[in-house]
Order: sequence, then C-alpha cells, then structure tokens
Amino acid sequence: MDIFFLIALLFTSVVAVAFIVERGIALRWQKIIPPAVSNAVGTFQSVRDLPMLRGTCEQNRSPLSRLLIFSAEHLDWPREENVDVLETRARQEVSKLERGLVVLEIIIGIAPLLGLVGTIYGLITLFQSMDSSAVVDSAKFSQGISLALRATLMGLLIAIPALAAWSYYSKKVENLAVEMESLCDEFLRKHYRNETVENHRIATAAKAR
Repeated sequence: MDIFFLIALLFTSVVAVAFIVERGIALRWQKIIPPAVSNAVGTFQSVRDLPMLRGTCEQNRSPLSRLLIFSAEHLDWPREENVDVLETRARQEVSKLERGLVVLEIIIGIAPLLGLVGTIYGLITLFQSMDSSAVVDSAKFSQGISLALRATLMGLLIAIPALAAWSYYSKKVENLAVEMESLCDEFLRKHYRNETVENHRIATAAKAR
C-alpha cells in the first residue's frame, strides 16, 4: 500500500512539472503580445493604416492579433457594440491562457492531501505493528515512521512549487489581459476618434457649400 502513495505522489509531481513547463512556454510575453503587433497599434493613425495592421497581425498570429482582427472586422459597427463583442471575445482568449492553471490549482490541493493520507496510513501501520503487550517491532515501527514522513515531505515538495507557479502564471495572465485590453482600446480609440473628426469635416464642408 505504501507503494501506491509513492506512485501517486510521483505521478502528481510529473503532471505538475509538465504543466509548469507547458505554461511557461505558452505564456511567453512575445508569443501573446508580439512586439511587431504592439508597434503596429502604436503607429496606427487612420483607416489608411488598417491594411498594414491586419497584415502585421496575420504574420504574427497571437491572442492579441486575433482580437485586433476581430475588432477590425466590426469597425462599421458603433463603438459601444464593437467594444461589447470584443470583450466577449477577449474573455475567450483569456480563458485559453488560463487553461493549464486549473490543473496546477488542483495539484496544489491534492498533493498535500495525498501526503496527509500517506502519513495517516503510515501511523496506522505503526500502531498495527504493536501487539497486545505494546511491544513494537522495530522494523515495522521504522517503516511506519518512514512512510509517514516521506509522504508528508513529498506532498509538500510538490505543492509548494505548484503554488508558486500557479501564483506567478495567474498574475502573468492578468498582466497580459490588461496589456491586450489597453492595446485594443488604443486601436479603437484612434479609429473612432479619426472617424468622428472625418465625419465632422465632411459635414462642415457640406454646410459650406
């Protein structure tokens, strides 16, 4: 039975390491917010720059690129409606970024519990090794104490790095979401501001005639 707890903890540690590495690769800042795309948003000034922005987004596929392309496809909508549908799409993209974090969160809860169960089992083994005269077999006593301490230690050694990774990645996803929101807002603000100015110029010219 003690082998079962060790295998379960070992499997949990492998899963934790796999997701920590996978999320570390998936949540690279340049992969989510490519510098070329953020620079394109910064240089965007009017609808004439829209093909350039779309081309840059298509060349640098990322969550930010998908949001900008989605927003650009609805520029004929009123700004409020565009912002509403963009927020819905943004929540979907953020949800994808958080995909592996729930596994780490589960491991944070499971690993110490597995260690605790192993500890309790080790103590049960220890007490069962006592006979009616309370004489303890030294080998079984050592085995029970060893299993209890080993299971507790392994559970904590798995949970602590998983907790650190989960906290770091959760904060990183939050920062990425804020940055993507800021860039999308900048793009929409520039477009609709220029559109308002252009409409005002056209209306003024029409009145002048």
